Amino acid sequence: MYFYIDESGQTGLNLFDESQPFLYYGVLRSKLNLDVLAEKSLKHLRRKLEVERLHAAELGNGRLVEIASELNKIKKKYDLSFDFCRVAKADHALISFFDQVFDQGMNPAVPWNAYWTPLRYVLLIKLAYLFDEDTLKKAWDARISVNDQKAHKLLIEVCETILGRVHNIPDARSREILTDGLSWAINHVSSISYNIDTKRDALQISPNLVGFQSVMHGIASRLVKAKCKASKVVVDRQSQFNAAQEYISNFYHEARDVPWVMGPGLPQMNLSHMPTVPITCTAGTDSAGLELVDIYIWIFKRHVENKPLADELASIINGQLYRGSYDEISINALMNRWGKWFQDLPEPSEEQLEKAKEMVAQQDVVVN
Repeated sequence: MYFYIDESGQTGLNLFDESQPFLYYGVLRSKLNLDVLAEKSLKHLRRKLEVERLHAAELGNGRLVEIASELNKIKKKYDLSFDFCRVAKADHALISFFDQVFDQGMNPAVPWNAYWTPLRYVLLIKLAYLFDEDTLKKAWDARISVNDQKAHKLLIEVCETILGRVHNIPDARSREILTDGLSWAINHVSSISYNIDTKRDALQISPNLVGFQSVMHGIASRLVKAKCKASKVVVDRQSQFNAAQEYISNFYHEARDVPWVMGPGLPQMNLSHMPTVPITCTAGTDSAGLELVDIYIWIFKRHVENKPLADELASIINGQLYRGSYDEISINALMNRWGKWFQDLPEPSEEQLEKAKEMVAQQDVVVN
C-alpha cells in the first residue's frame, strides 16, 4: 500500500497565530503507486486549468469545481482513501506543560494513579480551566527556551500563577494534587527538565511531530486492517521537520517489538505494524500523490472550519464516508474520548496499580 502525507497550517513553534490555530495532516492511500499511474491524469487536469501544478489554495472553490468530476473519477479508479488529523496548537502547549510538570516519574509529589491511569485526563482538563492565554504563552516560551535561567524563572512564574487559581477547582482531591505538584515544581524547578537543551530539540516537541506520530499510528492501523505492508510512505519535502519525521519513523520501526505499556485503563501502544520502509521525503512538485493530497486537505480543512465549500467539492468528502478517518489532538477531543470512562468505570484497584507500575518500570523509555 502507498501513502502520501502532507500538512497545512504549519507555523513552527509559534503556537498562537490566531489565523492558524490548527495544524492539519492529511494521508492519502492507495494500493497503487500514484506517482507513476496518476501522473497522466493530473497532467490532463493541469492542461485544462492552464497551471503548472494543482495547488488548491491558489485554485480555490471556483477553479477546483472545474475538475471536481475528474477528481472523483481518479478516486474511484485508484481506490483512494483519505485520513485527516488536526492538532490544536494552544492545547498542545497545555498538554506539553502537564506532561512535564505532572509526570510522576519527574515529580514525586504527584500520585502514581493521577498520571499513569485515565485519571490523568481528569487532572489535565481541570488544569486547563486554570490557564489563560498569556499564562499559556509564558509556559510555552519556557518550554522552548534553551536558556535554563530564563526558562526556570518563567516556569516558576507560571506555576505560582496557576497555584493562585487552584482554589477555583471544586473537588478537594484535585486541588490537593494540583497544589502538591505545582509546589514541588516551584521548589525543584531544575529537576523537572522542563525546557529544551538545543534549538534542534525543539523540533521533537513541536505540534508537527506530535501530529506526525498520530499519522504513523494511523498508517499502522490501516496496514493491520488491510493485512498488507507499506510499499512506500511519501512525505512532502520541507527543510524544517523532515529530519525529525525521519527520526520518529526510524524509532517506531526499530521499536516494533517493544511492548509499550502505560497503565491500567490506558491503551497499550502497539508498534508491531509500523511501516518497515523508511519515509521518502519528496518535493510536492515531483509527486502526483502529494499533489492530490494537497487538494484533499484543502477541501476537508474548509469543511471542518465551516468555510464556504462548493457543492461539487462536497462530493469528495461524501466519497470518504466509511472509508477515511478523522483524528484530533485537543482538550475537547480528550474530553469526548474519555468522557465515558469518567462516568462508567471505577478507579483501578491497588493490585492493578502495582502490577502496572512494575510493567512500566521495566521499560527503558517513559511514554508521555
